[in-house]
Amino acid sequence: MKTPESDQKNNIPANTLTYRDAGVDIDAGERLVKNIKPLAKKTNRPGLLGGLGGFGALFEIPKTFKNPVLVTGTDGVGTKLKLANELNRHDTIGIDLVAMSVNDILVQGAEPLFFLDYFSCGKLNVDLATSVIGGIARGCEISNCALIGGETAEMPGMYPGDEYDLAGFAVGAVEKEKILTGAEIEAGDTILGLASSGAHSNGYSLIRKIIASNGIDLNEKIGDRTLADLVLEPTRIYVPSVLEALRTDTIKGLAHITGGGLVENIPRILPDHTVAEIQLGSWSRPALFDWLQRAGHVEVLEMNRVFNCGIGMVVICDKSNTTALKELLAKLGEQVFEIGTIRQRNGNEHQTQLIS
Repeated sequence: MKTPESDQKNNIPANTLTYRDAGVDIDAGERLVKNIKPLAKKTNRPGLLGGLGGFGALFEIPKTFKNPVLVTGTDGVGTKLKLANELNRHDTIGIDLVAMSVNDILVQGAEPLFFLDYFSCGKLNVDLATSVIGGIARGCEISNCALIGGETAEMPGMYPGDEYDLAGFAVGAVEKEKILTGAEIEAGDTILGLASSGAHSNGYSLIRKIIASNGIDLNEKIGDRTLADLVLEPTRIYVPSVLEALRTDTIKGLAHITGGGLVENIPRILPDHTVAEIQLGSWSRPALFDWLQRAGHVEVLEMNRVFNCGIGMVVICDKSNTTALKELLAKLGEQVFEIGTIRQRNGNEHQTQLIS
């Protein structure tokens, strides 16, 4: 039977559909890979074997490690992405993605080795994706972590407009005898807090609710900066300074202050018989948090359970090492505060106690 409008040789109708007709542009994906290869190349470090483009990425644990244990972490950026889209500012959100994972593995004493990302969207905007992945590469440079691979998924109908989602995966290594568990923490130890750069990547559902409920213009100024600048300030990466400080063998425990704030994150590293007493007001709380508490009528405990409130990383050390460790971390570029002490736990009390 003759098919009038067809490819006679292959019997393919002239009106056949393509992947692009279905919403997936393979050519755009290839352009993105071409754009990000030089960005990834800047993150190369010892151990990396080969570059982007293979089915799997290869990495050799550096021979500087004698008895390495691999430490892994994965995270996203949460609804901070909604604000990045609303403001059409995508160049730093990738730093957040890297920071959330490398800061997590750092608390066990691990040096980040390599990072992979997952970028998913409804329709691939090459320029936008390049900007996002450029931020990821920058975060990897800061943490001396190779951007070794990733996945870009174009899924029509899953996300409206130019919206997208991100996930990140970090792998690091630590000498087995140097793993930080917090087991040596005891009553009398000092709690130091390293300043955050803002809300980092947690509490953004509440931040967005406060903004929407008050009809706030993101161009409104808080001090000398706009609210837009403050809420999109990228998460601080503590890797360079803390890794250097770990070489002194004076740090007993580290806690990355993410979702759950100081209240819920510090107990994750404490022995059961101890409590962290945190002295509120012992550090300089950024203006953003004062504004959020005031505009949202948020109670003190809720603030400290949702936000980092100005402390992005907690460092616990013996009292005798406090002064030297504070001076070293300050020299390495951190703003350091002495925010509390460890004491014996009474019964089943919560392991973080906030003292006014």
